[in-house]
Amino acid sequence: QVQFVESGGGLVQPGGSLRLACTTSTDIKRIYAMGWFRQRPGRQREVVATLNDSGRINYEVPGRLTISRDLAKNTLYLQMDSLKPEDTAVYYCNEYLPLTPLGDYRNWGQGTQVTVSA
Repeated sequence: QVQFVESGGGLVQPGGSLRLACTTSTDIKRIYAMGWFRQRPGRQREVVATLNDSGRINYEVPGRLTISRDLAKNTLYLQMDSLKPEDTAVYYCNEYLPLTPLGDYRNWGQGTQVTVSA
């Protein structure tokens, strides 16, 4: 069972930036596609950005995000800039399975809390 550990969240003012990091218990190269997901207060978990092993990137939240990975560090990143209060959420990483509903995903980590507030 693959484990994911997210870090890098915190409290930031509107317009600020954060870089989230995700490490896994397996070789990240073994995972075909990974993604960042978030669950905002009172809402269902949603896809934020995905990256597959060919480097193809998709952003469900356009604009201010950059997903990347460092294979040497076995780490997935999410650079978040120009943050807005509506970005407040718990952010998770996981394997991305495009044909699987998010409710059927397994192996969720604890996530990392991002709070955007003045």
